Amino acid sequence: MESTLAFGSPEFFVALLQIIWINLLLSGDNSIVIALACRNLPDRQRKQGVFWGVMAAVVLRIIFTVFAMTLLQIPFLKTIGGLLLLWIGVQLMLPQDETHEIEGKDRLFDAVRTIVFADLAMSIDNVLGVAAAAKGDTLLIIIGLCLSVPLVVWGSNVVLRLISRFPWIVVAGAALLGHVAGGMIQSDPATTSFWATLFGEEEHALGWFGLALVVIIGKVLAARIERANKAAQEERQEAGSGTETALGRSSD
Repeated sequence: MESTLAFGSPEFFVALLQIIWINLLLSGDNSIVIALACRNLPDRQRKQGVFWGVMAAVVLRIIFTVFAMTLLQIPFLKTIGGLLLLWIGVQLMLPQDETHEIEGKDRLFDAVRTIVFADLAMSIDNVLGVAAAAKGDTLLIIIGLCLSVPLVVWGSNVVLRLISRFPWIVVAGAALLGHVAGGMIQSDPATTSFWATLFGEEEHALGWFGLALVVIIGKVLAARIERANKAAQEERQEAGSGTETALGRSSD
């Protein structure tokens, strides 16, 4: 697929930053998986396992992203992909499950294989987001993934600390996904005439709508989950206090 954005143009670098940002936000768990898969290797092989696992993951992710970008030219697939990307954006704003059940390997090949399979299984959202942000530009995908995937692995602790200190980074990333998703839906070849009739020459109308939708729904659901978790914690504390009181009375 030919490049659609002039290399070095402002649009090219904006799209490149979008790809890196999306990949950083959606790949936090991947670095943990790599560490878990290589934890039983000797020190020297551990470094080799991380290096070859990352290289294989980059190559395969480029292939799958280019393939996904090609599939998105099929009518209505952009609409389906955009709706899925909206859901991914909302999920990004919700509390995450931090449990990882990855068996540590004691052989280099087994560790690399585990990294590759786990990365592919966990990177569907990354592939879709990057394919949407690339706007049909293969060169953007190659540069963006070659920069961001190693950055995720070796700079994951810094990224996680920044996200913990500045929560707005996640909100902004979710908003970016919503904007990209809306743009993907609006550019679906099966529905472009409909959106052109509705919005005229405004190319980013659905993008701004998707941005607002993701942030609003994400905020509402996150607040609801936080209230539910807080209520459940209070119930457990009350139940624990009741148990201690009953035990105290029985001992008397």
